[in-house]
This record gives sequence, structure tokens and C-alpha cells, in this order.
Amino acid sequence: MTVRRVGPRAVSIAAIVLIAAIAAAAVATRNLRSGQTGGPPQAVSAPADVVARGKYLAAAADCAACHTAAGGAPFAGGLAMASGFGTIYATNITPDPDDGIGRWSAEDFWRALHDGIRRDGRQLYPAMPYTSYRGMTRSDADAIYAYVMQLLPMKVANRRTALNFPFNIRLGMLGWNALFLHDSLPAVSAGSSPAWQRGRYLVNVLGHCGECHTPRGIAGEMELSRALTGFALSRVAAPDITPAGLASRGWTAAGLRAYLGRGLAGQGSAFGDMHPVIMLSTRNLTAEDLEAVAIYLIGDDPPPPAPLPPAAATESAAASAAGRMSYVALCAGCHGLDGNGMPNTVVAMRNNSTLRLADPRNLIVAMLDGIGAENFPHHASMQAMPGFSDKLSDAEAAALANYLHLGRAEGRRDAGDRAGAALRNASAATSTRRPRR
Repeated sequence: MTVRRVGPRAVSIAAIVLIAAIAAAAVATRNLRSGQTGGPPQAVSAPADVVARGKYLAAAADCAACHTAAGGAPFAGGLAMASGFGTIYATNITPDPDDGIGRWSAEDFWRALHDGIRRDGRQLYPAMPYTSYRGMTRSDADAIYAYVMQLLPMKVANRRTALNFPFNIRLGMLGWNALFLHDSLPAVSAGSSPAWQRGRYLVNVLGHCGECHTPRGIAGEMELSRALTGFALSRVAAPDITPAGLASRGWTAAGLRAYLGRGLAGQGSAFGDMHPVIMLSTRNLTAEDLEAVAIYLIGDDPPPPAPLPPAAATESAAASAAGRMSYVALCAGCHGLDGNGMPNTVVAMRNNSTLRLADPRNLIVAMLDGIGAENFPHHASMQAMPGFSDKLSDAEAAALANYLHLGRAEGRRDAGDRAGAALRNASAATSTRRPRR
């Protein structure tokens, strides 16, 4: 029998692993010892202007969208967030002392937002976007705390996370945070004006837009080198919202202000996961903050919006005719033969931003699944659009997508075929906000 010697490299690796494990255990022990359970309910008395400011900031931070389940009490948790690692359930953040955060101090609240650590010292999963909230000021965090502690306490028990092994071991988040938790997120546009600076804070921190619009790595981390370039978190993809990405789809500062403030703009209407973002968050922003968000997203010196592309000469007459036949049969009755739609009833196809996405995913999802009726601010609304998965073959869906894309690129037909087949066979699970975290 041959006995192999353990080389110095193996010994060094084992020593590093052991030291890392000891360090992680020490940090975990410190957190758990510094954490608290039990204790008296907190009685928070804050000036009315601080509470009002906290309410505004909580809307800007989009807290209600994740912490409110469909049909559930506001901020009482329960929303299921599906991911490739399992399912995480949003928690109750009303001031109920047993099921909510009624025993949390302002310091406990700050620690959760800034460090991703619960009151009991255990690690939070970044379904709660402390990866973005880490840039929040302490005064803003305290104002939000003052507001949520004035909410009606709701006795709604929290649901346990259902993550697969080994992701259900919260201790692993220590290593994840060491690798992927940053004090600030990169800017995606160029600027230095006060409005640009305010917009960067609203987009990167409070609005945590990157959590949905930034591609994810194998460990679920945001790939910050491609910040805001778009990612498919659920069945509907979050598009590229960098200055170049927005300009390529015809967006302007005025269009962004209208879209974020009302959910409707010449470039289209909010649907999918963006609809609750508009209704629960951005529509509540002041005109100044909406302007700041728009300026940050496109920059102090924005690129000009791209004109509508001409129809490709390579698009065959037969393919164009097939797409138009489906459009006339299924779409024109509402959207009109000319694609102009009907104000406050049916979105226009002309200049529609979704049709100008390089990836046809969202267009095909809308064609196959349909879109439910949606209400918007100022009594505007969009009627329901039926899905046509039972009426369109993959080839017909691709032809219609090509026709709606203004006949760009002959290769679009193959992309449409692949996307149509994949999306048709994919699970049409309930769309969730930030499902990967």
C-alpha cells in the first residue's frame, strides 16, 4: 500500500479553510450574542413631519410591494419570492410585537437595512435588498422606522423560508456578504448636477432598481459590471435601463417622467412587475424627484433617442404577410390597423418601447399570456388583453413578433421561434418582485 504525503499546498489550503471557518463562526457568534429576542414592545413617538417623511421614503423604497401579499394586509408579509435556490417569504414589518417588528429598536432596523442582520443576530437573505439599502442615510432609515412603527399592528405569522440545502444555512450568508456586499453601487450614467446626485440615490439606493434590472451571477449576486443592463427575473424580463438602452428604445426624460409618475407614456404602459412599482412607489414621488430619477437614468447629457428603424429589406413578403394576417385577425380590433391604439384604453403599438427590445421575450409573453386589466393614476386604465397561446403556433407567434418589430432583422424569425417555444413550455408561475434573492 502506498501512503501519500500531504503536501504543503494542501496543508495551506486546509489551514485557510479552517481559519475562515473559525472567523465565520466568531462573527456568527458575535451577531447572535448581540442579537435580541423577547423584550418589551417599542413605543415610538416621533414628530408628525418625521413620520410623514418616513411615509414618503417608504414609498420611494417600495417597501409595500414586497411586504404585502396578494389580498393580504399592507406590510404584513407573506409574499412568496421564488428563486433558483428555493422560496423566500416576505416578512411582517408591522409593529405587531410577536409577528412583526414591534420589539425592534431603531438600531435593530438600521442593522437590518445596512448589514442584513435580523434583530436576533441571524443573517437576512438578500431578498430584502440590503445590498442596495446599504447606501441609505441613517436619518432616512430612522424616518422610515418612525413611519412603520405607526402602522396598524397585524397579527400575521411569518412563513419559514423554503430554500434547498445548503442555501438554507444562513451562516453561508457571511461568505456571500464578504464577496458581494458593497458600500455603494456604480453609476450607470455620467453627471454631477444636484438633480443627478439625487437621482442616483433614488435609483441605486431607495428604489433599488438594480435588484431587478441588473444581471445575476451564479451565486445570485448582482453583476455590477453590467449594472442596469436588464435581466429576466421572472416570466417578464426587466429591460436595459442604462442611457444607451433607454435611448435605443426611444425614451426621453419627459417620457420617463410620465411613465414613472403615471404608468403611461408615448413609449408604452407599465405591465408585469412594473405595474405595482408605479402604483405603490414611483407615482408617489414629487415632481422634483421624478425629474431627478429621469436625469440620472439618462445622464446630465443624454444620448438622443433612436429613431424608429426602417423595415429590413431582407424581410420576405411572405413572412411579413403572415405576421400581418395574425395582427389583423387578433390585434387590430383593439390596437387599430395603424397601431395607434385607443387613449386610456388600449396601448399604442407605434413607438412602443417593448417592441423595440432586442430580445422578443416580453412581447411574446404578452402575446401568449395576455395582460390583465390595469388601473393607473388620474383615473386612467388599460383594458385586459387576452392571451393567444391557444391560437398561435410557434411559427405564427414568431411571424407576428417579427411584424410588430417593424420587420427588423431576418434572423428575428429564428429568435422568435426559440423564444416562443421556450416561453410556451415554461411555467407561467405567479410573477414576483425580485424572485432570485
